[in-house]
Amino acid sequence: MSANKQAEITRHGRQKMNDAVALVQASLNKLKPYDEKHAYSADESEPYDALSDRFIRAVEVGIKFFRSYERLQFAENSDALRDLLNRMEKLEMISSVEVWFRMRDVRNRIVHDYLPHEIKIMYDDIMGLFGQELVGCAEKARQVSLDEP
Repeated sequence: MSANKQAEITRHGRQKMNDAVALVQASLNKLKPYDEKHAYSADESEPYDALSDRFIRAVEVGIKFFRSYERLQFAENSDALRDLLNRMEKLEMISSVEVWFRMRDVRNRIVHDYLPHEIKIMYDDIMGLFGQELVGCAEKARQVSLDEP
């Protein structure tokens, strides 16, 4: 694939990531911290469910962007997610490989039913560190040149 085509794919991936993170931000701006003692009705749970779905999508779209950005920068793709995230950390696209692994873990756990306290911890992470990480990553992605290296 030509470098121009890869740059185009990467720009498109960056836009998709920015759009996904904007949806997470919109949810974060509306929500109060999750109260594990409150018995949420279906209507009250809906905004948290939306945040969960948006968070999952933003993490996945972010990783897809990283893969295309890596291909643009290095003309190859890592075999393992850890290697990809290590490269993104070195490029200062992400703050921490471990934070992204924790985000992926929460993404995987969201689909299962948990006790209210565990749900609160997941939402606290999404509404705190993980939300900040996604917003910061999207901002860094907007600042990098996506022309041929």
